[in-house]
Amino acid sequence: MTHEIVAAADGSALGNPGPAGWAWYIDADTWAAGGWEHGTNNMGELKAVLDLFEATAHVPERPLKVLCDSQYVVNSLTKWMPGWKKKGWKKSDGKPVLNVELMKELDAALEGRTYTFEWVKGHSGHPLNEAADSLANAAAQAFSKGQAPKTGPGFGKTKNLTAPHASSGESTATAKLEKPVTDGVELDADLQLAAVRQLEHQLASPSTYGSRSLLSGLLSEDLTWVTPAGRVLDRTTVLEHRERAFALTGQGTPVEATLLGEGAALLVSRVETARGAVLRSSVWHVNKAGHWKLRYRQETAASSATSPQT
Repeated sequence: MTHEIVAAADGSALGNPGPAGWAWYIDADTWAAGGWEHGTNNMGELKAVLDLFEATAHVPERPLKVLCDSQYVVNSLTKWMPGWKKKGWKKSDGKPVLNVELMKELDAALEGRTYTFEWVKGHSGHPLNEAADSLANAAAQAFSKGQAPKTGPGFGKTKNLTAPHASSGESTATAKLEKPVTDGVELDADLQLAAVRQLEHQLASPSTYGSRSLLSGLLSEDLTWVTPAGRVLDRTTVLEHRERAFALTGQGTPVEATLLGEGAALLVSRVETARGAVLRSSVWHVNKAGHWKLRYRQETAASSATSPQT
């Protein structure tokens, strides 16, 4: 029997627009959050759903039930999107669809998936919705202070991926949210690697590397970055020239994920780019505050990486 994944997705924007956050939540060990320096509540709501589908893309056989307190999101993804696509991503009045880039990404992410959306009333005590709301708001608050938000462990190995329904577990689900989460440092090996994979995934998103404050929150102070051309960059250079540094970015195909010891992990992935295949090696480590940071990255042309040595 294939178990259904039940998750709540929510967004938050201080001032709307203003510092914005997004989050999805399954249980205390399975959630993710992020945001932007400037955005809208609807952007947060959509991004939360998008990240949820991307985080669960490796288990497409599992039906996904998404709980949203935004009728805009539910209607957009279940009613309006087919018509918008036929009209070239324009509304019935001929005006461009708002948040069209997120909509297009969602359209691709939903392709081939089995899913349902359910509207829930916000701030009504629903345990999963309240958890997602709190995490999204915390992310927005972090951006308002110039800080990077807690990104969460992501979707990995958990004891209960089916999550409680609204009719049960209200008190326990809310209590779980208060459990300290240190981005994987206190978790077992599988969950540590899942947390790092989630951060690597987030790092490849334009909404992350396009924001100096969010990107800086993921990079170690001692970062060493080796480009395909062999140039060695430090953290300051990567931040100042982040668009160029991430020119070959993309969600790669995992090749290897290994813990190098306590609080250190190596991820190797293959990324197909317009310039050819690239092998990306990333070393993440846990800093003194208990957060995973990118410590080392090297991108090498796959042909060079696999050619015989002379």
